[in-house]
Amino acid sequence: MKFNHYLCSLFLFSVPALSAITVDTPEGSLKFYGDVEFNVDAASKTGQLTSLRTNSGNNWNAGNTERWDVNGRILLGVDGYRSVANNKFAGFTVQPLADLSGNMNLDDAAFFFGQEKDWKVKVGRYEAFDMFPLNQDTLIEYSGNTANNLYDDGFGYIYMMKEGRGRSSAGGAIQLSKTSGPFYFELNTFASDGTKLFQDQAYHGNALENKKNVIYLRPIVAWSMNDVTAAIAMETNVVSNAYGYNDANGNFNDQSKRNGYGATFSWNGQKSNPDDGVVFNLSTAYLDATDEKDFSAGTNALWHDFELGYIYAKNDVQKFNFANTDVVNADEVILGKYDIHTVHASYRIRNVMEMDNFDVYLGAYWSRLSMDNEQGDDKDRYGARVRFKYHF
Repeated sequence: MKFNHYLCSLFLFSVPALSAITVDTPEGSLKFYGDVEFNVDAASKTGQLTSLRTNSGNNWNAGNTERWDVNGRILLGVDGYRSVANNKFAGFTVQPLADLSGNMNLDDAAFFFGQEKDWKVKVGRYEAFDMFPLNQDTLIEYSGNTANNLYDDGFGYIYMMKEGRGRSSAGGAIQLSKTSGPFYFELNTFASDGTKLFQDQAYHGNALENKKNVIYLRPIVAWSMNDVTAAIAMETNVVSNAYGYNDANGNFNDQSKRNGYGATFSWNGQKSNPDDGVVFNLSTAYLDATDEKDFSAGTNALWHDFELGYIYAKNDVQKFNFANTDVVNADEVILGKYDIHTVHASYRIRNVMEMDNFDVYLGAYWSRLSMDNEQGDDKDRYGARVRFKYHF
């Protein structure tokens, strides 16, 4: 149950490359592009947005050191696309990343085909429909890859319908989508090692054993008209006994039940009024998981490059095994019912150095976790970021 110890920005949308090279071939067009994201971050001593514990692994003691960090990556993208008669098309995208840790990673890698404004099939690594948009480049200490390490024991968890969204290092996805008038239908099927959802492959104090890969089904129905978009969705793992743990009697306990439900509403006034329009989002999500129930709701607005948002979460952790931890006092663990309140904001400085492909984003958040039993640490958590964003 954790907002991880490294940072990830969450977006309503990704700013497209302002410049790119397009090459036409007999087999279709190729587009080459890229962008740079370098961050200077600072966070409060807890290190995580909603943590009662401050480190992964077995260290459950609160720290007193603030964190400063310089991180980021360079993305190089190649998109291929070909269309033929009757609006039929096929294409691909691949986006390798080079980060400041010296590692090579991958953002999207997908192949797709279909018929324009009708149906589409997509296979590979990508993110499906966003059911909890947070608007422009928003700093919140959250998770890394969308479907990886979202949850860590001892940390508060804000459920945002991202567990079956995709872009995992442990599996791939197949997506079927259909557009019919103002309606958009999407079914994302995501297969993965389900234990990768959990930091350290542990859940409620139990070390998890992977028996078979999970398969998430994530159907979505969205309706759009002019500036308004509304969507409802669910995500569920349909493979029982996919992962779990063996108790003291040697009995296997299934932990892979995870059913999520969500709804989101967006007003994008910038479609009709790019200069003065407001982008507004309202989202809610509910997770029914083994020995845990999580509810979250969030709202945010963007106007003239300034974004402000609020997220509320109320969760109930019903069971925890202390035998596998070095916890001395149960009050050190988020157990039972607790609330999370988070305020986040960002501001975009455009055209730095008089270059229309160079922006700077200023982001910040403040959060507080409160236990219903009035025990535990309810001190403030906060962080700030300066992001340099350069497109080429």
